[in-house]
Amino acid sequence: MCYRNPAVLAAAAVAMIFSGCSRAPTYDVVIRNGLICDGAGSPCVAGGVAINGDTIARVGDLGSDRGRTDIDAGGQVIAPGFINMMSGPDGLFGDGRGLSDLHQGVTLEIFGEGESMGPLNDAMKTEQRSEQGDIKYDITWSTLAEGLDALAKRGISPNVASFIGAATPRVYVLGRANRAPTAAELDQMRALVDKAMQDGALGVASALIYQPGVYAHTGELIALAEVAAKYHGIYISHIRNEGDNELAAIDELIAIARTAKLPAEIYHLKIAGRENWKNYPAIIKKIEDAQAEGLKITADMYTYTAGATGLDASMPPWVQEGGLEQWRKRLRDPATRARVKREMDTKSSAWDNLYLDAGSPDRVLLIEFKTDALKQYTGKTLAEVAKLRKESPEDTAMDLVVEDDSRVGTVYFVMDEDNLRKQVVLPWVSFGADYDPLGVDGVFSKSSAHPRAFGNFARVYAKYVRDEKLMPVEAAVRKMTSLPATNLGIAKRGELKQGYFADVVVFDPKTIQDHATFDNPKQFASGVSQVFVNGVQVIKDGEHTGAKPGRVVRRER
Repeated sequence: MCYRNPAVLAAAAVAMIFSGCSRAPTYDVVIRNGLICDGAGSPCVAGGVAINGDTIARVGDLGSDRGRTDIDAGGQVIAPGFINMMSGPDGLFGDGRGLSDLHQGVTLEIFGEGESMGPLNDAMKTEQRSEQGDIKYDITWSTLAEGLDALAKRGISPNVASFIGAATPRVYVLGRANRAPTAAELDQMRALVDKAMQDGALGVASALIYQPGVYAHTGELIALAEVAAKYHGIYISHIRNEGDNELAAIDELIAIARTAKLPAEIYHLKIAGRENWKNYPAIIKKIEDAQAEGLKITADMYTYTAGATGLDASMPPWVQEGGLEQWRKRLRDPATRARVKREMDTKSSAWDNLYLDAGSPDRVLLIEFKTDALKQYTGKTLAEVAKLRKESPEDTAMDLVVEDDSRVGTVYFVMDEDNLRKQVVLPWVSFGADYDPLGVDGVFSKSSAHPRAFGNFARVYAKYVRDEKLMPVEAAVRKMTSLPATNLGIAKRGELKQGYFADVVVFDPKTIQDHATFDNPKQFASGVSQVFVNGVQVIKDGEHTGAKPGRVVRRER
């Protein structure tokens, strides 16, 4: 039937307009029908999240509101994106997608342990280019901020942020010499830290078992930390000893925090070496006593009983003075080799000996070589390689460094699972993989890895929340989101809150699972279905979308 009455036609048109408006999308993205774990530690509640642009527009009951992208979470957890407290840039130079972490819900990678992407002088750039392994890239920048911007411009899926490594201004001014800076040199180093802090560095990060960080005395570290304090940054450290002398090493970190008047964090808190495992209560008490004093002392950790570093952690610092080439040169001298071998087998308060902490060369796993001829040893223990080469494990370690022209990527089994269980629930401990985000093919197929690169965050939920029921899901979410964001002074990230950046992860608490093992580490975690970075979907139904919306995140207080 055809109506000719103008009033009827007008009424019909208005009805159609309003009907169309009610069905029009209200937001760019709506994730509905989920369990909201807001990151603040509050109990999880049913609801959804709406996103406009790069920002969270609404959290809670979304009613009939729709999004241009409309996702039914089906009862899964909706949480803020996770923060990896200890990462590195090389993996993202190899593949900007950062798949090993992204598949676990990580949306922010934190760089800078010990040495950072800047400041760099020409000699440092030359050295770093020469020491690159399978992943190669040009170093065109000089400052830390320029380095981060150069990485972001290449295209990355996660966000990135960085400390200035305490060793980086030291090398800039002193090279790799084992001596204290003069007053004038220390002023130069402080000026470099000041520039990095002005550019948004998170604070100062030291790594005190490696050269040249091991050469820095406490006073030097305090002087650099004082600059970070001026900008409300923090001091974070791979402390000087994680085994026999760990209590003294924590005393040093606390003294730096107290004197420089800033918060401090311990990188990858652990108790290394079987005979030291009993020290767990004393170590935790020391930290919590400092907290009771009013100092802000926190820590992060990974969820495995083995750490990963290099064969440099098996040899005394003096033999490494001057850098890799000088280290290799000394290892060719028979008298020096004999001394190194003795010290590798002798306990000492002068350095942190992971070779002895592991207890046996069977507990030292070789995972990354630079030279094609040595890649045949990837995934073998130091004991196995020594047997194949018909020489002692100590001589094998020295020869591999010389032949590979690298520190050789190494896994050391040094920790106790019972201590991990106690530590994982501490409310002041967050999580860091202590590994670059990786892929599984292309350049990444040339080396092995530690499973923490692929499973550290998923393992928290699968093992410690779901299977062992050590803490509720909202506590684990807080420890991966608002806790690190607050500690780092990062604004508008780490919580699901209106006006915050839309870094959002959706995962199934019943099925989230790490699959990486030491025998087969390159296996992506499962159970994370959706990930958004700055409002852009980077994981859709468990698969990467190709999007690379990652940005440089700078310190804001």
